[in-house]
Amino acid sequence: MVGATVMATRIALVAGETSGDLLGAALMGALRRRYPDVRFEGVAGPRMIAAGCRPLAGIERLSVMGIAEVLPKLFSILRLRARLVRHWLADPPDVVIGIDAPDFNLGLERRLRDAGIRTAHLVSPSVWAWRPRRVKTIAKSVDLMLCLFPFEPDFYRNHGVKAVYVGHPLAEELALPVSRADARTALGLPAAARVVAVLPGSRVGELKALAAVFVLAAARLASRVPDVVFAVPLARPALRLLFERAMKLLAPDARWMLYDGRSREVMRAADVVLLASGTATLECLLLERPMVVGYRASRFTAWVLRVFKLLKVAYFSLPNLLCEKPVVPEFIQEQATPEHFAGAVEKLIDDSAARTAQTAAFAPVRQELHRDAATRAGAAIAELVGEQRG
Repeated sequence: MVGATVMATRIALVAGETSGDLLGAALMGALRRRYPDVRFEGVAGPRMIAAGCRPLAGIERLSVMGIAEVLPKLFSILRLRARLVRHWLADPPDVVIGIDAPDFNLGLERRLRDAGIRTAHLVSPSVWAWRPRRVKTIAKSVDLMLCLFPFEPDFYRNHGVKAVYVGHPLAEELALPVSRADARTALGLPAAARVVAVLPGSRVGELKALAAVFVLAAARLASRVPDVVFAVPLARPALRLLFERAMKLLAPDARWMLYDGRSREVMRAADVVLLASGTATLECLLLERPMVVGYRASRFTAWVLRVFKLLKVAYFSLPNLLCEKPVVPEFIQEQATPEHFAGAVEKLIDDSAARTAQTAAFAPVRQELHRDAATRAGAAIAELVGEQRG
């Protein structure tokens, strides 16, 4: 119709940590290709801001883990959620997209959805693994769940939640091979050494839980494995300081190489990777590197999980869940000891067949996850925006 006004698209996004910032920036690019005039705003990190998101708050406000770790910041987090609700109720966007951070985002999404605003959530909470009753909250909170893993949509469909599998963006990002030799050259690592990458986590809580245990495991390995070098990427100066203290106190004679960031290069350079459970394990799988995985929650968080029987899966690491069998050695809580870690890493160093068997199991997973996730997610969001506009 002559003189009709085309409605500009406005999309709100709420990311909770560095991985969410990466996902959000990629999704914004896909949405901008569909809506050149789109405006973005929300809780954003540096990559989302660089991609054009107007920040209402930074992701550091939500980058906490575990029950005990959240409590000191609880009132600040609740105030932020209330402020976002008021802001978007007063000026509703076309859709609000929560990116991970389910404990924050699901409550936000429910309030907004109850007011008639369309909501989507990117990165399914692990409801299939623990606290499965959360699916009832999800059903009331989101119009669309965007899933990164292929087994998730069936779970949601069985509970009446619309869900779309989009694949994982890391599968595209890490598709190009980089040789171990090239990675070692770039990092200044000896070509002939046995290199163990040590990744104790990207958050303070993770590092405090695992740094000493991993360092003690390295001390044992250094005494048993000739020419072993431990390469450690650390995301922030504060994490480097904490790790250096443990390293100097517990394994001063081991050969250490510390890096500011560069975690993927370090994993590519390694013969074996020892790491905290989380997204880094998926990166390690996609980079086809053998690994040993550990996880330690705070005592209070572990007590809650045990007493209320909230953990519902046989495995906790993503590689084992995706491979549907225990391909990767994993140790949790009381089993996450220096002896167990050192023994599992040493076996992989010494046994080429064990390394090959593990990485061979990763190949079909890599292929399955490679789906151009941002484009597929953008298409699903566009359909949701179309429904909202009628």
